[in-house]
Amino acid sequence: MSDRLQPLIRHLAQSTGQNLAEARLTSVGGGDINSAYRLQSQGIDWFIKLNRAELADMFAAEAVGLTELAGIGAVRIPNVVCHGQHQQYAYLVLEYIELRSLSAGAAALFGEQLARMHLQPQAYFGWSIDNTIGSTPQYNPRHHDWMEFWRDQRLGKQLQLAAENGHCGALQKQGEKLQEGLASLFDNYRPQPSMLHGDLWGGNAAADSQGKPVMFDPACYYGDREADIAMTELFGGFAREFYAAYQAHYRLDTGYQVRKNLYNLYHILNHLNLFGPGYLGQATRLIDQLLAELK
Repeated sequence: MSDRLQPLIRHLAQSTGQNLAEARLTSVGGGDINSAYRLQSQGIDWFIKLNRAELADMFAAEAVGLTELAGIGAVRIPNVVCHGQHQQYAYLVLEYIELRSLSAGAAALFGEQLARMHLQPQAYFGWSIDNTIGSTPQYNPRHHDWMEFWRDQRLGKQLQLAAENGHCGALQKQGEKLQEGLASLFDNYRPQPSMLHGDLWGGNAAADSQGKPVMFDPACYYGDREADIAMTELFGGFAREFYAAYQAHYRLDTGYQVRKNLYNLYHILNHLNLFGPGYLGQATRLIDQLLAELK
């Protein structure tokens, strides 16, 4: 066990009442934002995400999202053990699940389960609390007009942050045009609020040891289900069995093929803001494609 993490392990033992004196700690992949570890002790198998202490609210919101997703009961979600901060660390502790790639059958089941989750109606767009997308603040005020919510709280916030990061010029000019004309992308389409995972790229879903789908690392809110499906097509996408099963249980509107670029623009802008100008060209191309669709 790393010496620098021993105080944290003692803190977790006190917080949970578990005996972790002989715990084994192993570093595991945790993505680009957090560091992650597997902690094993007698009768205990935990997955621990760590970041800076000032990001404790990020993990608190993730814990709320995981708990709400689990309560829906459509897809397996890791159980939350605890979260908080200790010294220089913010932490989120979950049950450890041995993960493997989604087989064709598991992908089909996941498509069915996600459709079932999306079919459960919610009362408004937004969410009960703000959270993060990656480590970027994601604002979720209650709203009853989806187009306005997406324009102001998703697209607008990312463009504003991009300007603050020095990405001005054509990106901002074209982004303003897109915001002004956004309503035409929603002609004859009125989405209903669904519980969204919010960050559903291929790295945030897998299968457990029994081959059942598991979903994790959410950025939850209530929104247009198309936003979740659009994200599944970024960064490699899911197997065709996933999309066939989803469509069989909850068919997508024909306008999805255009709007998916709008929804994925949010994530590409977020990557621009998190990771730098390597995503600038993709962001401007997506905006240009969307502008070409405006009436």
